[in-house]
Amino acid sequence: MTKKERAAFIMETLDRLYPEVPIPLDHSDPYTLLIAVLLSAQCTDIRVNQITPLLFAKADNPYDMVKLSIEEIQDIIRPCGLSPMKSKGIYGLSQILIEKYDGQVPQSFEALESLPAVGHKTASVVMSQAFGVPAFPVDTHIHRMLYRWNLSSGKSVKQTEADAKKIFPREKWNLLHLQIIWYARQYSPARGRDPKNDIITSAIGRKEFR
Repeated sequence: MTKKERAAFIMETLDRLYPEVPIPLDHSDPYTLLIAVLLSAQCTDIRVNQITPLLFAKADNPYDMVKLSIEEIQDIIRPCGLSPMKSKGIYGLSQILIEKYDGQVPQSFEALESLPAVGHKTASVVMSQAFGVPAFPVDTHIHRMLYRWNLSSGKSVKQTEADAKKIFPREKWNLLHLQIIWYARQYSPARGRDPKNDIITSAIGRKEFR
């Protein structure tokens, strides 16, 4: 049983289960996606999707966002957690987008990761989902699944991302990372996993790929 065999089985099964996968965070353009992903840190996508309409009703672009105060932003996004840091990040990055990028979200990892409160995972989501650039954002679900599927050591998110990029074809990354997230949530949660439902993990454990 090689990693290549496991990877092929995983991709085949996920393609069958999820031929099309919606992006979990509601958004209308690269800017609103960037803000939504920033808000999703240590917060559920469901909660983010409840809060972003309230925020975007007031400001769905950097020009309107900087008209709000950091305190006003913080009051709206408070249910998402980490609101002091996130509100400063949202305000600060909006200023930079106006000053350096004519209000547009830049299309490079380096530029995105230089923005306040934007880390590599956030940049990867924006690059893949907004701009179609191959990336493999690793959240807790993907980190968990690659460890359960014996495709990564689980020692760090950085290592998991590196392992995923080595194992899976580059042209599959953008769809695959979403498929894994949906599978993890539906069939292989962190707690209370039912092996009967977690068909991929169970098959890998039994070395059954057909």
